[in-house]
Amino acid sequence: MKRSRSAGLIAEFSTAAELLDAARRARAGGLGVTIQAYSPCPVEGLDAVLDVGEGQVALFTLFGGLGGGLATFALECYSAVYDYPINVGGRPLLSWPAFLPPALEMTLAGAAVCGIAAMLIESRLPRLYHPLFDAKGFERSSSDRFFLLLSAPEQTFNARAVRSFLQSLSPLSVAETEA
Repeated sequence: MKRSRSAGLIAEFSTAAELLDAARRARAGGLGVTIQAYSPCPVEGLDAVLDVGEGQVALFTLFGGLGGGLATFALECYSAVYDYPINVGGRPLLSWPAFLPPALEMTLAGAAVCGIAAMLIESRLPRLYHPLFDAKGFERSSSDRFFLLLSAPEQTFNARAVRSFLQSLSPLSVAETEA
């Protein structure tokens, strides 16, 4: 199955306020493009403009914790009551208070492992290379520059209209890139 490529234009800004204003204008512009922003620090209000949704990490963490705890408790009950029952000092075979510490530890371990796995999958990491890394000056996005990427599939991308829109925002530079 052949994947369709995405074309994009990336604009460089010197301040977070310029980036936020550009993202707001791009959202309101109705260009039919996907908007992504890259900055060296959090920009307040940018996530609302970009429609960054809530991820599923918390849900997977919950299910990982419940699964780990219940599976451990079930394993302990099975092994102590059915598989190898030992009567120690007249205590009941299903001595559930003794089963809680290992079950709690496996609840925490299951939640941690599933949470980290969900975070990596959701953010599509590890990504060792992305075509955006070839954009001129993009390495400064981790130190002192702010970038706005407008992209769409090649068939629907109107580069001329997007370029004129970005130029109207007075960025430091505008470059073509594969998104």
